[in-house]
Amino acid sequence: MPARISALALVVPDYDEAIGFYVGKLGFRLTEDIDQGRKRWVTVEPPGGGTRLVLARADTPEQALAIGNQAGGRVFLFLETDDFARDHAAMLAAGVTFEEAPRHEPYGTVAVWCDPFGNRWDLICPTVGQ
Repeated sequence: MPARISALALVVPDYDEAIGFYVGKLGFRLTEDIDQGRKRWVTVEPPGGGTRLVLARADTPEQALAIGNQAGGRVFLFLETDDFARDHAAMLAAGVTFEEAPRHEPYGTVAVWCDPFGNRWDLICPTVGQ
């Protein structure tokens, strides 16, 4: 069976706030924004394409508790780049908060950052051949 992961749901407090960050600050592309009455189907994709994020507004107190903690405090999402220095500098200029200085690991150059909702991400430039 040929299959791929096309999207991941990311619980956020507000659609427009999330669009403002991912599209307005990070340069993601808004791929869908469909009004469904009490909710919207909103998807964004990184500038280089790939798996989309479904920006899912929390509708219940339980869902609100998951905002920023969908992976129990671990890094949850990985934004891959082919030029770490370029994208790290652009993200800093856009006001992105990094938790650490870039570091070099056997698998590549990486730094952990957080979105405004508390989700921990890696910005990663894989080692050639990965």
